[in-house]
Order: sequence, then structure tokens, then C-alpha cells
Amino acid sequence: QVQLVESGGGLVQAGGSLRLSCAASGSIFSINAMGWYRQAPGKERELVAIITSDDNTRYADSVTGRFTISRDNAKNTVYLQMNSLKPDDTAVYYCNANILRYGWGYSNYWGQGTQVTVSS
Repeated sequence: QVQLVESGGGLVQAGGSLRLSCAASGSIFSINAMGWYRQAPGKERELVAIITSDDNTRYADSVTGRFTISRDNAKNTVYLQMNSLKPDDTAVYYCNANILRYGWGYSNYWGQGTQVTVSS
């Protein structure tokens, strides 16, 4: 089994910062890409940022220059540093990882989600 556990969400004023973390655990052989998605009420889930195993990154246009994704491969953890937060960033943030398990092929796994609320 594989689990992704997120932490770091909360309530912050516009212009503030938050740092999300997501740790993967279980029978993991290797992790390919890791990423963050978000879903606001009444909207579809959207990609926020993604980082490959060799640290190439890609961001949604709406967060470029404000958010930074990084990973610690030794800890199987991905981070999302969010600066200059706006009310439009309010959403549930989900971690995603493409993981190779011992004896299995690559599969996508999701965290349970963490709420980020930005007040104006």
C-alpha cells in the first residue's frame, strides 16, 4: 500500500504565505513525477505545479512567480511554497505522485487534500 499525507494548509490573509508538504510512504520503489492540484467549490480540479524526478518543473499560469514546488527524494516528500496568496487561491489542495511499487507498475496516487483559505 502507498499513502500520501498532506499538511500545511490553513487560513491566511491575502498577501501571506503558506507551505504545503506531502509525504509518500509504503512499499515504494521509486517516484516519478509529483505534483499539486487544487479544486475550488463549483470548479474542476486543476493542475497547480508539477516536478519530475530530475527536478524539471511546470506551473499553472495563475501561480507562476508566486508558488514554488520542490521535492526531497530522500524523504519521498514534495513541497509547495505559496507566496503572495490571493483569495482566488482558496481551494482544497491535493498532492499527486506517480509511484512505482515493489512488484507493481507505476500508478498515480492522491492525498486526502488540505484546505487553503485566503481572506481578503
